[in-house]
Amino acid sequence: MKLVTAIIKPFKLDDVREALSEIGVSGITATEVKGFGRQKGHTELYRGAEYVVDFLPKIKLEIAIDDSLVETLLDSITKAANTGKIGDGKIFVSDLSEVIRIRTGETGATAL
Repeated sequence: MKLVTAIIKPFKLDDVREALSEIGVSGITATEVKGFGRQKGHTELYRGAEYVVDFLPKIKLEIAIDDSLVETLLDSITKAANTGKIGDGKIFVSDLSEVIRIRTGETGATAL
């Protein structure tokens, strides 16, 4: 089992959710976050004063998935979240040692 964490642009959330639905992903956790990478923020003008916005709004998606679906998942996220511009985001894949469904007590892949 893997935990896939994707950081994407907020306006791409619906596209990614639809793409993941098409491949059979049944559960996603989405969190509004702020951060920066190579994009390094941008400057904005407010009441005539220019200021730097270092942390940009992003969406963090967390998906627990069976090993057999990881490549398909990564491909779907990459295609759906891509704009071709800087700041499209990143995807991280981590090993997941245990999953427990609280309601039933199921463990492992059956708990997904």
